[in-house]
Amino acid sequence: MILPDNSAAKLGHLFADIVSGHDFSRFDEIVAPTYVNHNAFAEPGREGAKDIFRAMLAGVPDLKAFAEDVFVSADGSRVVGRYRYEGTHTGNFLGYPATGNAFSMRSIDIWRVEDGRFVEHWDELNTLDAFIQVGAVAPPRQPS
Repeated sequence: MILPDNSAAKLGHLFADIVSGHDFSRFDEIVAPTYVNHNAFAEPGREGAKDIFRAMLAGVPDLKAFAEDVFVSADGSRVVGRYRYEGTHTGNFLGYPATGNAFSMRSIDIWRVEDGRFVEHWDELNTLDAFIQVGAVAPPRQPS
């Protein structure tokens, strides 16, 4: 079943609300159990999606997500979102020890929707920018 545009768009906004609220059990509302996640950091399935955000929260306990744009395909089968994540790096973040630095990271996410839930996901994250902000990676040298 393909959702009307407004219902599918609500999924994209609810995703940001769930991440900001840190209640990842609520992913059950928007993510199908057989969720396919094309993200190298995430394990398969709905539980994999929950685990990646739990890991992020361990390193960034004040993590907040903001939906900057949410679009729905003409047939309602795809949701595309542009998100901004903000927080303070006070714990282990994807293998990098705490620095106490604030950071902002952006993503573009694409979900395929069936029966009112996300069933498949692709994303592009600006993790390099986040790692530079937290001090895990040196910034590129500026030309002289």
